[in-house]
Amino acid sequence: MRFLTVTHFFESHGGGIERVAAQICRHLSAQGHVASWAASAGDTLLDERGVEALPLPCINPTEALTGLPMPIPGPRGTVRLWSAVKGADVVVIHDALYCTSILAMVFAKLQRRPVILIQHVAEIAFASAMMRRVMALANRIVTRPMLRSADQVVFISDTVRQFFAGARMKRAPLLQFNGVDTAIFHPGAPERGAFGLPDGRPLVAFVGRFVEKKGLSILQAVARRCPDISFALAGAGPIDPRQWDLPNVHLLGSLPPERIAALFRSADTLLLPSVGEGYPLVIQEAMAAGLRVICGEESARADPAASEWLQGVDVDLQDIAGSADRVCAILTGLEAQSASSRQAMIDYSQRHYSWAGFAARLASVGQALSRRG
Repeated sequence: MRFLTVTHFFESHGGGIERVAAQICRHLSAQGHVASWAASAGDTLLDERGVEALPLPCINPTEALTGLPMPIPGPRGTVRLWSAVKGADVVVIHDALYCTSILAMVFAKLQRRPVILIQHVAEIAFASAMMRRVMALANRIVTRPMLRSADQVVFISDTVRQFFAGARMKRAPLLQFNGVDTAIFHPGAPERGAFGLPDGRPLVAFVGRFVEKKGLSILQAVARRCPDISFALAGAGPIDPRQWDLPNVHLLGSLPPERIAALFRSADTLLLPSVGEGYPLVIQEAMAAGLRVICGEESARADPAASEWLQGVDVDLQDIAGSADRVCAILTGLEAQSASSRQAMIDYSQRHYSWAGFAARLASVGQALSRRG
C-alpha cells in the first residue's frame, strides 16, 4: 500500500503533531508499506528511515503574528501535492484546520483517493475573544465538513472525540492513542548535571512549543510565584522566556527525543498548562519515564483509563493569575507518588501506547477503504 501523509510541517518544527506523523510514517514503512510525507518545505524530516519526504514550497505569515502555524502552499507546492495525492493509495491527513490538509482533502476527492483524517485537537480557548470566535467559526465551516468528507476519522483523545460527537461522519470514528518509543522513554538515573541544572531543589520540566495555547503565560506566573522551584523549558517558538528575567527558569532549546527522556528522568514533575489539545505526546512519554504530570483538565481526561495518574488543573488563558494559583496549589501540595502507583503508570503506558500498533491499525483501515474503492 502507498500511504501519503499530509501535515503542516515536518518534525524538525518541533510540534507534537509532526512527531506523531513521523513515527507513524516510519512504522508504516517498517511494516512493508510505501510511506511518503508532504509538508511545508520550511522544515525537514529529521530521520527519514524509509520515508520519502515531499517538501511543499509554502509561505507562513501567521505564525510570527499569532503563534498559529499555517503554511500556505504556493503554486509549485500545490502542483506537487496534487501529484503526491495522485500517486497514493490512501491519503492520511493530520488535523483539519491547515491549508495543506484542506488542499489534500479536495485533491483526494477529485482523484477518488480514500482519506483517513486523524484529528488531534478540538477547540482552543485563546485569551483573545476574537481568536476564540475565529476558532469556533473555523471548526464550524472547515473542521466539521472535513470530518464529514473523510472516509475514516481517527481521534487520538477521548476529549476530542466527545467534542465532535455530534458531527456527521461516514463511519463510526476510531479512538487510537499515540504510541511511545519505550526504548527511549523509560525510567533511569537522573542526569541534571548534563543539563547544567541545580541539584537540591525541585525541578519542573516543560516540553513543547513556546506559544500561547501551551500556557506559557501561566508557566511564567507559576515560576514567579515559586522561586524555590527550578523550571527547565525545552522547546522553541515566538514567545521568548528569556524576557521573563527569572533566575529559576532554565532554557534548554529544542531537544531530540533522547534528551527529552533524560530530562524526564531528571525532573520531579512535567507541567503542561495547555488548552485546546487532545492528548499531548509528551504526557504519554513522561508517564513511560515514570514522571508525574500536571496538565490541563481536558488532557488529563484524554485517556480515561490513565486519568488516575494525571493531575488535571482548570486552565483559563483569560485568567492567568487564577490559573497560576491553581497550578501552584497542586504543585506545592502534591505528595510523592508511591512506588506501586508509579510502576503501574509505567506498565500501563508501555502496554497500551504502541506506534507499531497504531501503524498496523491505520494500514488495516487503509486496506479496507482501498478495497471498497
